[in-house]
Amino acid sequence: MKLSLIVAVAENHVIGNNNQLIWHLPNDLKQFRRLTTGHCIIMGRKTFDSIGKPLPNRTSVIISRNPDFKIEGCITVDSLENAIIEAQKIENEEAFIIGGAEIYRLSLPLVDKIYLTEVHHSFEGDTVFPEIDKSIWQETHREDFTTDEKHQYPYSFVELSRCFS
Repeated sequence: MKLSLIVAVAENHVIGNNNQLIWHLPNDLKQFRRLTTGHCIIMGRKTFDSIGKPLPNRTSVIISRNPDFKIEGCITVDSLENAIIEAQKIENEEAFIIGGAEIYRLSLPLVDKIYLTEVHHSFEGDTVFPEIDKSIWQETHREDFTTDEKHQYPYSFVELSRCFS
């Protein structure tokens, strides 16, 4: 199973504020849905809370330190390691880490691929994505987009693959 990470990040590394997305980019939401549908998605409890429900046509694996935390239709575990083990039981192709910040930080050394939406704007926020070490990651694909009637900020879809030396 390939383990991937999917995230949208502002120029100043901000990914959220008060457990919410800051920007609205419909094409980013479509990209997220297109890539993750039919796969396992791994997230922390706060990320699940911000989404509010299990996403359709995906297996949600939620990490929580609370042993009593259970959501119907989701798998709950107590660690990233156990989340990956559960995903491997279900997923043959690709599982996705979808947040939040602490789960991203812990998973960055473990993932094979990063699907990154670069939002070309800086935002105020309380949640940031860690710096991506360019010596470890190689850009394999990029699509750049300008603003339009539905997208207030320019953005890029970037795919990064881990370099194996």
